[in-house]
Amino acid sequence: MAKIKPCAKKDVLVEDDFLQGDTWRIFRIMSEFVDGFEILSKIGRAVSIFGSARTKPGSRHYKLAEEIAYQIAKAGYAIITGSGPGLMEAANKGARAAKGHSIGLNIQLPCEQKPNRFVDTVLRFRYFFVRKVMFVKYAKAFVILPGGFGTLDEFFEAITLIQTNRIDKFPVVLFDSKYWKPLLEWLKSTVYSHGNISKEDLKLFVLADEPKEVVQVIKRFYEET
Repeated sequence: MAKIKPCAKKDVLVEDDFLQGDTWRIFRIMSEFVDGFEILSKIGRAVSIFGSARTKPGSRHYKLAEEIAYQIAKAGYAIITGSGPGLMEAANKGARAAKGHSIGLNIQLPCEQKPNRFVDTVLRFRYFFVRKVMFVKYAKAFVILPGGFGTLDEFFEAITLIQTNRIDKFPVVLFDSKYWKPLLEWLKSTVYSHGNISKEDLKLFVLADEPKEVVQVIKRFYEET
């Protein structure tokens, strides 16, 4: 298990003086939306890939993320990640190997996250909610690899937006059924059994265990719609 160094108190983000008021902060939020829309609207078809920043290069999931991104890029899609290390880096690396466009949506954190060296286009965000809009708005599919809270957040955000008809349905692929099986069993045995989701809600995402299978899921969805 990876050892994570906690952030020191001095690392906590401090707002710029002129942004202390909420009314002024609106302009920074607006500027992030404008920059994101302006750049990402030109990238064409893209797939957002999520996964742990803590996964080490050379590990099984790192290699699989590389191959997934390679196959998706070969199919003509740009790759969007959070631009960080781990599985994000692996996905950007795979996209570059396939000569695809590799995009990183970097987030400003107390412990600074630097964009990995395989990103072609970097956008920087201070606000998570603005960044999350960019992941969804310009993606034709989400690929969710093994990860932690951030990865789960993106997964549940996507299926909630689809469930509530806030966005059109698109492929949401959970990669590595063994990793996700306990979560899916809990959704069925607890959340569904309490009547908090429907059977149809459990069809908002699919499982895949092979990189080529991910591409097939995406292609099949758009051939049938």
